[in-house]
Amino acid sequence: MSRFRQDSASVGVVTPQTFAHETPFALRSGVVLPRFDLVYETYGALNAQRNNAVLICHALSGNHHAAGRHSADDAKPGWWEACIGPGKAIDTNRFYVVALNNLGGCHGSTGPCSVNPAGGTYGPDFPTVTVPDWVHSQALLADHLGIERFAAVIGGSLGGMQALQWSIDYPERVRSAVLIASAAKLTAQNIAFNEIARHAITSDPHFRDGRYREQGLNPDVGLALARMIGHVTYLSDYGMGRRFGRDLKSGDLSSGQGVEFQVESYLRYQGQSFSRRFDANTYILMTKALDYFDPAADYGDDLGEALRRVTAEFLVVSFTTDWRFAVQRSQELVHALVRADKRVTGAIIDSEHGHDSFLLPLPRYLDVLGTYMTRLHEEHCGAS
Repeated sequence: MSRFRQDSASVGVVTPQTFAHETPFALRSGVVLPRFDLVYETYGALNAQRNNAVLICHALSGNHHAAGRHSADDAKPGWWEACIGPGKAIDTNRFYVVALNNLGGCHGSTGPCSVNPAGGTYGPDFPTVTVPDWVHSQALLADHLGIERFAAVIGGSLGGMQALQWSIDYPERVRSAVLIASAAKLTAQNIAFNEIARHAITSDPHFRDGRYREQGLNPDVGLALARMIGHVTYLSDYGMGRRFGRDLKSGDLSSGQGVEFQVESYLRYQGQSFSRRFDANTYILMTKALDYFDPAADYGDDLGEALRRVTAEFLVVSFTTDWRFAVQRSQELVHALVRADKRVTGAIIDSEHGHDSFLLPLPRYLDVLGTYMTRLHEEHCGAS
C-alpha cells in the first residue's frame, strides 16, 4: 500500500476555464493562427511566492480534465484522479496544478472542430501542430496565469515529450521535468502503429477527406478501429492474459457459432465509446505530432547536446511491461541527461499493465512520484 492517498480524496467539483489569445500565433510550419483558445482547469492554490505551480501535459487522447468532477453527480473523475488531489502524489494541498487541452484538441481548445475565420469549421484545414507549438502556447497560458516558473512540468507518454521540450525551450521557466512512460522520439514501430491507425480512419467511407462534419457524418468505424489498434499496444500480453484469458462472452467454440471472446467485446466497447467522444481529424493531428517529435534533430541528432542548456532536474519513470514506450527509451533519456551533466532520478516500476500503467494507482509508482514531489516542494517551495 502506498503512503500516498488512493481513496476518495478529491479536488471536488471543478469548472473549466478558457484562455483566449487574441493576437496572431505563428506555428513551426509557418502557418499563422489569427487567434486561439486553450481550455484549462486548476486545482489547489498559487502561493504568495508564486513558485508552487505544476503543469500537467496530457497524452494522445487526454484533455484538460485531469482531476475532480464537473458536477456533484458526475460519475467519471478526471483522467489522472489517481495522482492529483489532497494527500496524493501530486498534492493539491502543496501545489497549484494547471491542466489544459492542447492546441488542436477537440475538448474546447482551438482545433479542427473550431470555427475557421475563413468560414465553417477548420476540419482537415487546421494546420500541423508540433510539440514545440504546444509548449509555446502553454507558455502564453502561464504568462496569463502569472506563473514565471513552474515547480514541475509533468506528463506521461506524449505529455512527457512536452515536459522534455519545455526543459529545452524554456530552461529558465522549469524547475523540474517529470517524464513518465515517454521517449525522446518514436521508434519506427511506433510510427508504423500510428500510420495504421490513421489509415483506418481515412479509409472509412464517412471520412470524406476530413470534411465529415460538414456532411453530418462521422467516421465511427475507422476511428473505433484506430482506438482498438492503439489500445492493444497500450496493454501488455501478460496483463491481457490475466484479465481476459480466453474467456468467452457468448457462443460455443465446439460449433463455432456466435463466438465472442471477452477481449473482443472489451475492444469493441473501447472503440465505440472513443468514436463518440473524440474527433478523427484531431486524432490524426495528435499522432502526427507524436511522429514528428525529435528534439535532437536540431542538434545534429545528439540528444545530449540538445539538453546542454537545460537547467531543470528530472524524474524519468518507466514500466517493465510497456512495449510501446519501452524501458530502453527512458534509459536513453537518462543516459543523455547524465552525459549532459544534469541532475536526474530514474525509476523502473514493475507492472503488468503495459503503457497504461502511468494512469493507474500502482503503489510503487505513487511512492516514487509522491516522494519526488514532496522533496521538490520542501526544497524549492517551502515545507508545508
